Amino acid sequence: MDKFRMIFQFLQSNQESFMNGICGIMALASTQIYSAFDFNCPCLPRYNLAYGLGILLVPPFILFLLGFVLNNNISMLAEEWRRPRGQRRKDPAVLRYMFCSMAQRAMIAPVVWVSVTLLDGKCITCAFCTSVPVETLGNASHPGLSQGDIKRVLARIPCKEIYDGQELIANEVAVRYLRCISQALGWCFVLLMTMLAFLVRSLRPCFTQAAFLKSRYWSHYIDIERKLFDETCTEHARSFAKVCIQQFFESMSTDLVAAHCHLPRKDPEDAGEATEKLLGITDWDTMNTALKSWHRCKPALNLHPPALPTGNGWAGEGQPPVHPPVPQKEMAAYYSWV
Repeated sequence: MDKFRMIFQFLQSNQESFMNGICGIMALASTQIYSAFDFNCPCLPRYNLAYGLGILLVPPFILFLLGFVLNNNISMLAEEWRRPRGQRRKDPAVLRYMFCSMAQRAMIAPVVWVSVTLLDGKCITCAFCTSVPVETLGNASHPGLSQGDIKRVLARIPCKEIYDGQELIANEVAVRYLRCISQALGWCFVLLMTMLAFLVRSLRPCFTQAAFLKSRYWSHYIDIERKLFDETCTEHARSFAKVCIQQFFESMSTDLVAAHCHLPRKDPEDAGEATEKLLGITDWDTMNTALKSWHRCKPALNLHPPALPTGNGWAGEGQPPVHPPVPQKEMAAYYSWV
């Protein structure tokens, strides 16, 4: 149990690295799921497009939501967004920063899925096989085939075993044409996502450095404040339970003594320490009131710091220096000397 506790504490202290590892695992899992997935195109004109685009877009959406679910900060973001204003104002820039940070990690697995799917080409081949330019790649003047029959024949291109339109267009030609387009889209998508990630990670702090630093600082503060509050509540609950259990056994000991069962009675050594950790909150209603007050009206972020020195370039710049008052006796001596 100690080893598991140490691992859990390490993951909590390195939450950012832990979430990056989770995103990497999800990306690898998405590729494994796609490779193990048995892709079966229906080869019907009305269903090919829906099936192909569904396989291309629905799993990435699920992986995107799963990335938010596995992120521990999603509940913190929702709590900060929905909490009452109270004595502490809510900064939309901090909420946007927290959401963008989570969205960037959650986008990794969907991007990998879409990239692998486009580079493989099966989904595009299934979805757009009825749009193959027969005039360019095949025999558009095939006798005895209407437009509906041509669509039906083209819809069977992904199913090589039942394809019967070699006289209209060769199966290999159509598959190579669609796969070439799919791979071109895949590499364009990879390039676009790489450039977008570069711009977001590298150039955004350069243009809004001050706002970026403030948003990052206060997002870290909210995270640390929540962890410390949970730790304080855990310690208070442990002390509360310890005092309740001690009082229960003391009452049982008193009842046994009253029943002429003389048992040795020993005062607990840490009873006073546990009572001190309760901080005066020693009943159900008071604890519930304290928790509701923390949610409804968090304390203002104003710790009354000491006055900052002036004239150093970062506080009080451009203001005249403030001199201490001169005592009256010294003023009178000065004027008498003059």
